[in-house]
Amino acid sequence: MGVKRTVRCTNCGGETEHYRNPFPTVDIIIELDDRGIILISRKNYPFGWALPGGFVDYGESLEDAAVREAKEETGLDIKLIAQFHTYSRPDRDLRHHSISTVYIAKASGAPRAADDAKEVGIFTKDALPEPIAFDHREILEDYFSFRDDDL
Repeated sequence: MGVKRTVRCTNCGGETEHYRNPFPTVDIIIELDDRGIILISRKNYPFGWALPGGFVDYGESLEDAAVREAKEETGLDIKLIAQFHTYSRPDRDLRHHSISTVYIAKASGAPRAADDAKEVGIFTKDALPEPIAFDHREILEDYFSFRDDDL
């Protein structure tokens, strides 16, 4: 579990150091008109409903990644409203350690499932689907609590 390991080149015998770092990701809470928020049903493991989102590409800002991922998975152009919170618990994704910066965004129109999304749905606080992947239930609870305090 160390953060650094030494690797020996099989050709020249030289050693290089490799670091294990968390993967930066973004998740987007998309508020759709006044109908609710968008969740996607994941095509790939781990299965379940999730916020649209994904990995930040090299050379890409967090904001650009959020806009791109939203478009890829829902077909919607979004307007980022705020950076909500960052979630970094090492076990939030069982595949690897990822750190997600979550954005709140607004959109209108008809979402459609694409890319990693098998299905897309519009949900309210009182009608969330099951199961919810990753730590997205915790993120949604934080979001709805924030919105309730905001009213």
